[in-house]
Amino acid sequence: MGSRDVTPVKLGVLHDEYQQSAEWLKSQTKHRPQVAIICGSGLGMLADALKCQDSFPYADIPGFPQSTVQGHAGRLVFGELKGKTCVCMQGRFHMYEGHSLGKTTFPVRVFKLLGVETLIVTNAAGSVADGLRPGDIMLIKDHVNFPGLVGLNPLSGPNDDKFGPRFPAMSGCYDKGLRSLALDIAKQMGVADLMREGVYAMVGGPTFETIAEARLLHRLGVDAVGMSTAPEVVIATHCGLRVFGLSLITNKVVKSYEDPDSVDHQGVLEVGRQRSHTLQQLVTQLVARMEINNNIGGSRDNTL
Repeated sequence: MGSRDVTPVKLGVLHDEYQQSAEWLKSQTKHRPQVAIICGSGLGMLADALKCQDSFPYADIPGFPQSTVQGHAGRLVFGELKGKTCVCMQGRFHMYEGHSLGKTTFPVRVFKLLGVETLIVTNAAGSVADGLRPGDIMLIKDHVNFPGLVGLNPLSGPNDDKFGPRFPAMSGCYDKGLRSLALDIAKQMGVADLMREGVYAMVGGPTFETIAEARLLHRLGVDAVGMSTAPEVVIATHCGLRVFGLSLITNKVVKSYEDPDSVDHQGVLEVGRQRSHTLQQLVTQLVARMEINNNIGGSRDNTL
């Protein structure tokens, strides 16, 4: 038999790949972000509030995958927001698009290398809790990462000690102080009746839940369900970022066989459009009032 060229299977993403993306972005913009915002379905308008923008299509950034979902513009936007430098993802990546979890969460570690301290994650989610209605905003206090529970975890494979420990604790991964601040801001905005705290569950998608699955989630104490967020929060927690998460409730998850309602992606996007101004105001005020450890505008070397 002739010799065969056996290519080893690549596990995860190499540290140099994150570094390459970060260095490319540093060479293209003078912005050095302190806050990163990941926009969920229909929520890309959060980037519109940024001043002095530099934007880059994902296709132009070394190492970045591309978003394929309607409602996700697929670009990275840098800019100033209330005196703080931010970077905003207009569109995220999902497992159901065929991306590996390493690629799904790739931007979060790039943000860490750019100097980001705080990650804001937003998503569109279905209400499982009886008291949550479409148009409500749920501050995420905890999550159930169903893919992670069966071994689909972005930290699987060799640990990158330059980012964090082998076994990171996930209790308290959503910052309590930022949730409290967001509730105060909502009261001042007069939208406190739209807000509540709750538990988010991630399922793999792209199918919406069956009635039996919805009933299971309800019995487990889940308040809202979606197809993203948990992997990004795992990576953010692993590398020491402070995390604030919110879900815009865009639909009611059907839990009864007699309920004629159903959900579709267009309806999800429409609720996002209806609540866009409120969400933009809330996030803008949160960024304005949150404390940042680093000096604003100072040069920082975040090479890991």
